Amino acid sequence: MQLKVERRLEVPGWMSLLAIIVAVIAALFIGGILLAYGGLNPVVAYKQMFKIAFTDKYSLSDTLVKATPLLLASLGVTVAFRMKLWNIGAEGQLLIGAWGATLVALFLLPKDTSRPVMLLVMVIAGFIGGGLWGLIPGVLKAYLNVNEIITSLMLTYVAVFFNNYFIYGPWSAGGFGLTAQFPKSAWFPRLLDYADPYPYFRGMTAHTGFLLGVLVAFILYALFKRSQWGYKTKLIGDNPNAARFAGINIRRQIMLAFLISGGLAGLAGMSEVAGVVHRLQESFSPGYGFTAIIVAWLANLNPLLVIIVAYLFGGLLVGGDAIQPAGIPLMIQGIIMFCVISASLLTRYRVRFVRKDKVIST
Repeated sequence: MQLKVERRLEVPGWMSLLAIIVAVIAALFIGGILLAYGGLNPVVAYKQMFKIAFTDKYSLSDTLVKATPLLLASLGVTVAFRMKLWNIGAEGQLLIGAWGATLVALFLLPKDTSRPVMLLVMVIAGFIGGGLWGLIPGVLKAYLNVNEIITSLMLTYVAVFFNNYFIYGPWSAGGFGLTAQFPKSAWFPRLLDYADPYPYFRGMTAHTGFLLGVLVAFILYALFKRSQWGYKTKLIGDNPNAARFAGINIRRQIMLAFLISGGLAGLAGMSEVAGVVHRLQESFSPGYGFTAIIVAWLANLNPLLVIIVAYLFGGLLVGGDAIQPAGIPLMIQGIIMFCVISASLLTRYRVRFVRKDKVIST
């Protein structure tokens, strides 16, 4: 008897969806076992997480806040992943995007700049900062075929020390690991800012950065479906040799994909400093760039599904942070990632048992 692993010629859409659902259920089941081993009732823990994240306007608002950087960073890695480029450095690109936005808010534009102009320039700076940081592994991949997983990941740690130099050095407020607070013109409007005419919004901290993420998601979806760039992205991801034969400049497309991927991750950092912390500080991101990888895979690299999955993961972060012991969100994220990768392999490949040149089981 011989065991063969073969790639499926075609993966039906229903199979991919079913695999993701099964993977999430399996992850929650495994997580429940670990929670029980740690002395928690998994049913009670999951109910409490759901209650904290999704049951009233304040929890829904808090979830929206966590989902915003996840959404933008996930859209960023989606661009690279669709071309089979493994951008694992969205966290570093996020940090550099936040640095670029801070540069504009505190040093380049006057404090009395109008809010629309200030935020627009911060968005541009965040995209450029993250995009240029993402372009580094893109250039190395395109011209030297350097493994982009290693370079993008290592650059994340460079970005951490780069930011720390500024927030503990020339940009530090009083020697602490943070900058001065941004002027009000550099803050994303929050729902609570409109509480006077609309009392329902009182206490709701969600900001308009989420609308930026939704807008980007719809633009990306349209580009993937209708544009020449979207066609080239899909063709290179599916069959680089066919793309090269069709006359597509592979190097240029690789660099463009990393530029856009990093730029969108940079917007995630910009949205966090403009919408939540209102300054650049150490550890303002709990790993949004790494969680974005899981979100993108769960959404099957569909920009519109990324909106939904990012919101659900935002709820996981909000609900998990309120439960002891700490680290529950990271544990569940890791389990989900493992299950999703396993499910993806099972949908893309099939196992065949062959005896005497005859398939007896698939």
